[in-house]
Amino acid sequence: MDKGRRSWRRAAVAAALVLAAPLLGGATGRLTSLDARLLAAHNRERAAAGLAPLHWDPALADDAADWGAALAEIDDIEHSPDDPDDPDPQGENLWLGTTGYFSPEDMVGMWVEEKKHFLPGAFPANSRTGNVDDVGHYTQLMWRDTGRVGCALAEGAENEILVCRYLTAGNVEGERPF
Repeated sequence: MDKGRRSWRRAAVAAALVLAAPLLGGATGRLTSLDARLLAAHNRERAAAGLAPLHWDPALADDAADWGAALAEIDDIEHSPDDPDDPDPQGENLWLGTTGYFSPEDMVGMWVEEKKHFLPGAFPANSRTGNVDDVGHYTQLMWRDTGRVGCALAEGAENEILVCRYLTAGNVEGERPF
């Protein structure tokens, strides 16, 4: 085979491999394996602090989806109302961002970024800024007694809204997060 044919053949094989790569390796879109990636993002940060990993809870994910759908209607975030009669309330983290732009790791990463303001000690005196809102997502994500998480992503008119629910709920006044 002459040199020109070999070059053409190599180029054709390379092009075929590039086109087949998503099929061979599994497509990796922005939201592919969303639940697993959200859980992994949580657990990477917990592992770095020596905390036990969280486990995915489908019932919490269903609750998160219900609240996410309500938030998508208003295309904004607000925490769900607490039920004073609930003996085992859920913790909750919310995130809002431009549709189609952020990865699951980016979403959880914005909560993890609050670590820069975190001070060890009893909650709510955990913020270098003096504002517990600057660390509240991070402390919930890291809360030592939390063992389960479930999340759902909803789409509003202009934004995506991530709702994560946690059991046991964190951010308990007077307790140390971890």
